[in-house]
Amino acid sequence: MFGRVDLIKDDLAPPPTRINPAGAITRDLRTVRVMWQREMIRLLGSPFGILLSLIMPLLFLVVLGAGLNAALAGAPDFRAYFLPGVLLMVVQAPALNTGISIVWDRRAGFLREMLVAPVRRSALMTGICLGGATSATAYGFLMLCVAQLIGISYHPVRLVLVVLEMLVLALAFTALGALAAVSIKKIETFQAVVGLAMMPMVFLSGALFPVTALPSPLDRVVLANPMTYAVDAMRQTLVGGDRGMVGGPRWGGWQPPVSLEVVLVGVVAVSALVAAARRFSRVD
Repeated sequence: MFGRVDLIKDDLAPPPTRINPAGAITRDLRTVRVMWQREMIRLLGSPFGILLSLIMPLLFLVVLGAGLNAALAGAPDFRAYFLPGVLLMVVQAPALNTGISIVWDRRAGFLREMLVAPVRRSALMTGICLGGATSATAYGFLMLCVAQLIGISYHPVRLVLVVLEMLVLALAFTALGALAAVSIKKIETFQAVVGLAMMPMVFLSGALFPVTALPSPLDRVVLANPMTYAVDAMRQTLVGGDRGMVGGPRWGGWQPPVSLEVVLVGVVAVSALVAAARRFSRVD
């Protein structure tokens, strides 16, 4: 009798669910698009904030650049040298704001609503990071346009290349900020940790001065800093082959090409994104 009951239960049991790989990929891509659109809505919803975020880097570029040009009479335009460092600062802030938004979403309860959605958490994190990187690149593009207006000229083809380099850099910043955000619950702690980590990376990247002028014990730190290669890639692209003005990192006397530097920054971006997605998958 019990055997017949077990057979009836087996007959009434629902068939095992078949996983459709194409449907899962489509759902993940839709999730990435929705989260990317959310970041774009945030970007377009605060035009005044965009203007304010460009004021301080513009002051660095105009005031500091003009002052150094006056002090170094006869030298090449220092503003062209300083522009990649300004772009680094412009891209950094909105990219890291994505991490702050993740911490705020956790506090407001929106993060929990995202986590219970029937989508992969890795797709959620990818969409958030891509949206943050796109927003940060938009800030950098506006700064490039302003630089053109104040007399820092460059070829349109170089503009396209620099925008692509900024996108890779912005993704690295966004993924690193997201990795910190999914690991830290308090926004005060997040801001302190990120600020403490990012400031040395900026100062030791060649954004403000040539890295060749640093003391020898810091050479290894400079070479291990991924932002060094991002700044040097943008500087080589904008300067257009003036190697004396670039003064980038060297591996035993050999200066890596732009393509290799972009690949190195891209590896850091992808690695940080994968780590953030895995950590995000374990968030309760």
